[in-house]
Amino acid sequence: MGERRGLAYCRSLLANKRSRNDERYRFYEMKNKALDLPVVLQERAFRVMQMWALGWCAKAVDSLADRLVFKAWKDDNFNISQIFQLNNPDIFFDSAIMAALISGCCFVYISLDENGYPKLQVLDGRKATGVIDPTTNMLFEGYAVLDEDEFGPLLEAYFEPGRTTYYPRNAQPYSIGNSAEYPLLIPIVYRPDAKRKLGHSRISRACMDLVNGATRTLKRSEISAEFYAFPQKYVLGLSQDAERMEKWKATMSTFLQFDQDENGGHPVVGQFQQATMNPYVEQLRTFAAMFAGETGLTVDDLGFVSDNPSSAEAIKASHENLRLTARKAQRTFGACFLNVGFVSACLRDDFPYQRRQFYLTKPIWEPIFEPDAATLSSIGDGAIKLNQAVPGYFNTDNLEELTGINASEMEPVSNEPAE
Repeated sequence: MGERRGLAYCRSLLANKRSRNDERYRFYEMKNKALDLPVVLQERAFRVMQMWALGWCAKAVDSLADRLVFKAWKDDNFNISQIFQLNNPDIFFDSAIMAALISGCCFVYISLDENGYPKLQVLDGRKATGVIDPTTNMLFEGYAVLDEDEFGPLLEAYFEPGRTTYYPRNAQPYSIGNSAEYPLLIPIVYRPDAKRKLGHSRISRACMDLVNGATRTLKRSEISAEFYAFPQKYVLGLSQDAERMEKWKATMSTFLQFDQDENGGHPVVGQFQQATMNPYVEQLRTFAAMFAGETGLTVDDLGFVSDNPSSAEAIKASHENLRLTARKAQRTFGACFLNVGFVSACLRDDFPYQRRQFYLTKPIWEPIFEPDAATLSSIGDGAIKLNQAVPGYFNTDNLEELTGINASEMEPVSNEPAE
């Protein structure tokens, strides 16, 4: 273990990162406010207009999170599957993956319930932090805000190997020991690297800038739509002695009457060329194409539907970058969830297991793209040919990983005629 830096350092570390995580959650929840350019929209009435909300950042996160479906553990020698099964796995895995994609990492807080069994709680990146060990992806030490109100933290926790110290507001701190050799705060990291060991957010700076640009485009189009709905008109040759018309009445009236003067002259009524919305549509489509390239989506995913519907194979081919991103995320999240199971098993059995004892346990994920009938048929043909060349190459276990369909538990029906 590395040298611990203390509670004050961890508090300052969380404070430094919290504002950036808050910003990404605002983009995900569509509460961000795009700044207006000073050259455009000078009028105060336009500046105070309600901002548009775009769900592109939420789409970028959800489109990846919905394809990362954890299935089971293979070679589960320490029965960690039971720990996850008793902690609402359908909600736990989805919550952890979603929080990690938004803020780059989240944390799983492990404690014991009233029956002495491990309890798992997901904390997003705004409420927890720590100093990570890059070799094991575990923490040297950690800090979390377990409960808070509008005035600040109600309960804080400082995590060390073998001990967790709690700091309640207006009460004395207390410590609880455990048998784990790592802190009971496990990071779930998305796309870590040597520089940013706590990962990268799915909502990158480029995504936020593109959404802000698209939001300003929508705002300009809304302002232009007012002029599009009520094009400007003009009257030439109107006498100076003529009675002035009300502008609103002249705009909304379907019939206007102008009398001739004593010389038989009459005014000429005209209308300026009506504004068009096409430039805004094209600019918004450009932003959508750039955002799709940044996140591995397609413009169809962002609301610009193509005329010709795509087949299942065409959709899969267009999402090749998304498939590679999902594969990478499966590898990273699988190792992080195994760390959660490892520390939880130490707490459950009250025994300091070694992390290397869990090397055989592997995560199994559902297929990123659910196979359709044509895909199942091609998988079946390929399995038959490969089994003819190498008998037993495909069986129920590895075919389940390809198809995502569990093998039937019924006895196979014999095709031989009865005697």
